[in-house]
Amino acid sequence: MTIASPAQHAPVVVIAPDSFKGSLSAEEVAAAIGAGIQAALPAAQIRLCPIADGGEGTLDALMHAGGQRLTIDCRNAAGQAVRAPVGILKDGSAVVESAAIVGLTDDAGTAVPVEQRSTLGVGDAIRSLLDQGARRFLVALGGSSTNDGGAGLLAGLGMVFLDAAGEVVPPLPAQLHRVVRVDTSGLDARVAEAAFVAMSDVDNPLCGAEGATAVFGPQKGVTPPQVEQLDRSLAHFAQVLERALGRSAAERPGAGAAGGLGYALLMLGAQFRSGAETVADHIGLDDALAGADWLITGEGRSDAQTLHGKAPFIASQRARRAGVPTTLLSGGIDRASLGKLQQSFSGCFSITFGPLPLQDAIAQAPGLLRDSGEQLARLWLAAAKG
Repeated sequence: MTIASPAQHAPVVVIAPDSFKGSLSAEEVAAAIGAGIQAALPAAQIRLCPIADGGEGTLDALMHAGGQRLTIDCRNAAGQAVRAPVGILKDGSAVVESAAIVGLTDDAGTAVPVEQRSTLGVGDAIRSLLDQGARRFLVALGGSSTNDGGAGLLAGLGMVFLDAAGEVVPPLPAQLHRVVRVDTSGLDARVAEAAFVAMSDVDNPLCGAEGATAVFGPQKGVTPPQVEQLDRSLAHFAQVLERALGRSAAERPGAGAAGGLGYALLMLGAQFRSGAETVADHIGLDDALAGADWLITGEGRSDAQTLHGKAPFIASQRARRAGVPTTLLSGGIDRASLGKLQQSFSGCFSITFGPLPLQDAIAQAPGLLRDSGEQLARLWLAAAKG
């Protein structure tokens, strides 16, 4: 794309980064980059479009486009009473971010072993929003600490799991092997009136070598000896649940998202969608790219996995369709992945200017982003003059 002379044209810059998880929200990242751009190009028109891919920060990204933010009572992964944020968008869609309820970064929720954690709180959140009239739900699945096949979610919505003696089985990974019958009579009737979109960037099935436990369990605390046992428990639970509901979903792409929370939503009739694509639609990224000269996107760290449906990749694909060049500006860039990354991005840059301890980089992230944005803009200006 030919860059017009600054004298003839003030550039339109779209800034659409993901969050720097554990450090800055996507909105804060976008604002810092934007400040740097305008330090070098005061006349630039900046369009901030913070984005996410279904993990931590998805609620914030969606709420940037407007809506009502609420705080509701629910349970964390350990079953403790907590208050968690949810949202209702301007179109009436309710947003539930799993990471904000049963997230991997919640110290209290992860104080118990993974086999004792549940997604009950996600069911609490949906029920609370049903009480407020919501009937369309966007459920962000990334960043969960759970591996319960979504049993907690279903129990939170009224399903009851029973053992051979007719005793209630808690919806915990360590107990799912005991389930022999599912009582669906108590399922909240309003669920049948609701439409669910499960948002994630993974397409794993529920069980097996590519399933929830084998692939994502270790990062949640599943030990090697537990993998086969918990995987078998999920497979058993799915067999009983599918017999009770008369449908199947264990092998469907995305069933393994969020430790099987994706599976439970699919069993409730959810549509499974790319988190980044869904967010991009709701925040109007395509509209923001119309007539733009430049897109800047990024994330905490970029590597080859970025190209598998992560937010910066989705943003770059949409920019390419609009004829807009894209720069990747991330906290860190995997040098070994540059060859692959540069096929989707016009340039790939890290915000660090030299060796820096991680904690210092996190603390200095706003300034580093601002300085990097300014230097990129000066490069743009030099190219335009040339």
